Amino acid sequence: MSHSLPLSLGFAGIGLMGLPMCRRLLAAGYDLTVWNRSPDKCAPLVAAGARQVQTPGELCEAADVVMLCLADTAVVREVVFGAGGITGKARAGQLLVDFSSLEPTATREMAAQLKADTGMGWLDTPVSGGTPGAEAGTLAIMVGGEAEDLERVRPALLSLGQRVTHMGGVGAGQVTKACNQMIVACNALVIAEVVALAEKSGVDASLVAEALAGGFADSKPLQILAPQMAASRFEPVKWHVRTLLKDLDTAVKFSREQGSAIPVSGLAAQLMRLHGSQGYLEKDPATLIDLYRSKP
Repeated sequence: MSHSLPLSLGFAGIGLMGLPMCRRLLAAGYDLTVWNRSPDKCAPLVAAGARQVQTPGELCEAADVVMLCLADTAVVREVVFGAGGITGKARAGQLLVDFSSLEPTATREMAAQLKADTGMGWLDTPVSGGTPGAEAGTLAIMVGGEAEDLERVRPALLSLGQRVTHMGGVGAGQVTKACNQMIVACNALVIAEVVALAEKSGVDASLVAEALAGGFADSKPLQILAPQMAASRFEPVKWHVRTLLKDLDTAVKFSREQGSAIPVSGLAAQLMRLHGSQGYLEKDPATLIDLYRSKP
């Protein structure tokens, strides 16, 4: 296959993040083939010039590089190793690029198995920046895997993100993403505490983000979540409580494997689980304010 031409790409997982990412790849001129478990989700991409296939394995027949943006470790394992999956059609020299947020240990095991079974390489490339970042092409992309594999797909990654950082071998991207989510989730929970405290004390909570902008407490989560929390504006859902909970659980499990203490993130996982158990798993994390507001 010629590397003077842009790589042909396959993409599995046309969800909140996958759809805008695929739009950007098409806009950048990449030859794109797509698959999704719910096939109708691919319709806008097919209308924009993508091809659609019926199984994940067929992506390997159409593309040099197969990209995944899927819900969790179990779904990635199924798409790669299950019936009709990538291993059935993969060839040596092809590359899997996984944007999903997975367990680092499982990523290392799956990458080793895929390489041994088929010769296909693996980059774990989780992203941060949410749907706005995916739409604008400003994602932060943290990469684990071989340096030469990264260089092969770097141009494609730079059409999706403003920053691509090689963190080390396979799994290092997922460790970095877990660290990212620990900071985001703990931040989201304390922002909810702050907004509720401001409200209860008679302060206009809608001004908190503006008042703290540029100071030491400022952050993107503060600027996005505090105004939403203050206004009880929970729609449209831009990301999900279940996603933050999954990533916190990943961090807790991995920290246990490494013998590393993460008590604040462990508490955050339990608070996130409590919130999710009250019917909020599919809701926006801005709903965390409901943990702290007095019920009428």
